[in-house]
Amino acid sequence: MSAAVIRSTGLWRPEESISNDELVASFNAYVSAYNEAQAEAIERGEAVALSPSSAEFVEKASGIKSRYVVDKAGVLDIKRMAPRIAPRSNDEIAILAEIGLNACRDALARAGRTPQDVDGVIVGASNLQRAYPAVAIEIQDALGMEDGFGFDMNVACSSATFAMQAAADMIAQGHARAILVVNPEICSAHLNWRDRDSHFIFGDVATAILLEREDLGEGGWRILGTRLRTKFSNNIRNNFGFLNRTERADGDDGVRANGSPKDDKLFVQEGRKVFKEVVPMVSDMIREHMEELGLAPEQMRRVWLHQANINMNLMIARKVFGREAGGEDAPTILDTFANTSSAGSIIAFHLNSDDLSAGDKGVICSFGAGYSAGSVFVEKL
Repeated sequence: MSAAVIRSTGLWRPEESISNDELVASFNAYVSAYNEAQAEAIERGEAVALSPSSAEFVEKASGIKSRYVVDKAGVLDIKRMAPRIAPRSNDEIAILAEIGLNACRDALARAGRTPQDVDGVIVGASNLQRAYPAVAIEIQDALGMEDGFGFDMNVACSSATFAMQAAADMIAQGHARAILVVNPEICSAHLNWRDRDSHFIFGDVATAILLEREDLGEGGWRILGTRLRTKFSNNIRNNFGFLNRTERADGDDGVRANGSPKDDKLFVQEGRKVFKEVVPMVSDMIREHMEELGLAPEQMRRVWLHQANINMNLMIARKVFGREAGGEDAPTILDTFANTSSAGSIIAFHLNSDDLSAGDKGVICSFGAGYSAGSVFVEKL
């Protein structure tokens, strides 16, 4: 058996971003148009007036100041409020595979590796583009990996850490020399941009993690231990899927007169319940895992947490370190990336790990719908 190491990470981000001011201006324009159109129904009590938002509310509630998106114009268009992503033929690379491929190439270049050095691709993402063929296999093909394997997995925002454990286990058992874990997240496509409480949450990005046998090179991060935990909850949910069309009555084509779907199945959550239930679940998991690994809080240099909410992260970091923590201890990328689902903790690690020294220890931790949570303790080589 050979221990697995994180040899490198890769990052791709869209060219366009939306600031809170831009997002709120669009949202408030939609609210004004809706309230005006529904004025009579609102007066009769048959409809509820929508409330405007503000950039200050968004930042205070989440810590988010802007987010990258694959299509800015479509999101800000109050008649659409969704990204415009042109359909592609089956002979063209799918957009999820394309952005994942970009992140993979970045990770390979940073490690001085080629696709021929890799045996497997695991795609972990909160919303996969299709049921099959697996996006991972398409990335494998686009990389030019003639041998090896690829598969997709979905554990929502915890997909990256769950995939990392799967990859580390396969490497340790001798089933692969190296595996790319890829997290392509186009969250703007499954977000309801008309919902005041959630329209500001997500952004788009792709990350990649190259894991390989420790004896194949130098540098990187040795994986000290991994842990996964799930507990069923409906407090974060997305019901979009291929079975949706079977729910329609006979004669119902599922489309409104304006061409939009009648029953969009998009991201919904009970934010206060999530905060109250997930923070202790994740904090306890990390502390228990630390104890099993024989690590004390003072030995931990950094925690790279899932980037969902700045207040959640600060509270978890405080429980992990046993003191006030944040900034260098628990870096955040929420201000510029927003919540990028499975990719969030990997972005935090990618952008905030080069400054540490050999022997320094930390934990990459994700948490989200399910509930699901994963921790990956690492030590810099």
